[in-house]
Amino acid sequence: MRAEYRATRGLVAATPAVVPVLDIDEDMELEDGVRTFVADAAAAGMRLDAYLAQAIPETSRVRVQLLIEAGQVRVDGAAGSDVKAKQKLHGGERIEIEGEPRLAPLHAIAEDIPLDILYEDEFLAVVNKPAGMMVHAGAGNTDDARNRGTLVNALLHHMAKLSGSLSGVGGELRPGIVHRLDKQTSGAIVIAKDDATHRKLGEMFAMRRVAKTYIALVHGAIAKDNVTAALPIARDLVRRTRMTTRRADGRSAVSHVSVVERLATPYGAFTLVEVRIETGRTHQIRVHMQSLGHPVVGDTLYGAPRSIAGAAASSAGIERPTEMSLGLERNFLHAAHLQFTHPRTSKAVAVEAPLPAELSEFLLRLRTGRARVE
Repeated sequence: MRAEYRATRGLVAATPAVVPVLDIDEDMELEDGVRTFVADAAAAGMRLDAYLAQAIPETSRVRVQLLIEAGQVRVDGAAGSDVKAKQKLHGGERIEIEGEPRLAPLHAIAEDIPLDILYEDEFLAVVNKPAGMMVHAGAGNTDDARNRGTLVNALLHHMAKLSGSLSGVGGELRPGIVHRLDKQTSGAIVIAKDDATHRKLGEMFAMRRVAKTYIALVHGAIAKDNVTAALPIARDLVRRTRMTTRRADGRSAVSHVSVVERLATPYGAFTLVEVRIETGRTHQIRVHMQSLGHPVVGDTLYGAPRSIAGAAASSAGIERPTEMSLGLERNFLHAAHLQFTHPRTSKAVAVEAPLPAELSEFLLRLRTGRARVE
């Protein structure tokens, strides 16, 4: 029997942002791979693709359209050419979604891009990823230009020089990738060279046996020396590029924040912190710091200003800087330390990634009140 669900959380057709989320556990595998539900009556007048994209928050509108085009969506039993993305709903339709979007294959290619390798042996490597580099191309992206300049592209070239290989557990688009860092986050990331190592590393991350410590600079003065943020994290239903702590159905997430230094600068108050994470949710540190009222410097997606002026400094009796405002073209977030037991040799591995020059320079500019460092 197919599992059946009904969307009933106050759908308002005139305001799509409040379309309900289907009550489906994102980790559940439905019997025979078909999700079935009944559209709420208030869905009347909405396009099918728009309704599904907001009713199933983890599936983008582009992927919903792929499902419809592939005949994987049935409406009141109709499928194939009888179901269109633009068709309007009346409310009360029985909608069935079979399987996942079938994306066109995208294969990573080797590129000669320099790598900062912090540790390497025959089984794995730890690389210091720079900010601005994506770990791998997006699975739903068929733009060839976006399949270049990634960490995977650089790794493939590096391994070719060594006549080596990367694990295939993550598929052809993500060879060797065990975990990820955001594009604008720098620092240490582990790479697996074979499938056995990859699977063991994946188990270690899942069982929280890999110690991950980040350095971040955040706005404002954090009152306590040690704070733990444990709010669950889920996709923001209005701005889909963001995560949020304001949904009851979020996944558990734990971040331990320790103050390294409080900075009273000509540009205002800041706090340099170490953050040890127990879980690895999307944007975890960034959204947790926002929830604490201290967004990461440079992180405009989660409330940090694009430029930093001296207005906040006057209340602390600090002279305002006379030079231009400061800005940072990336997030001040760096994966500084990784520690784990080697999955094949059982030896301890501890790797430090030094703070990038642009972040060290930014700290100096804050402390001195100078917009440039000569």
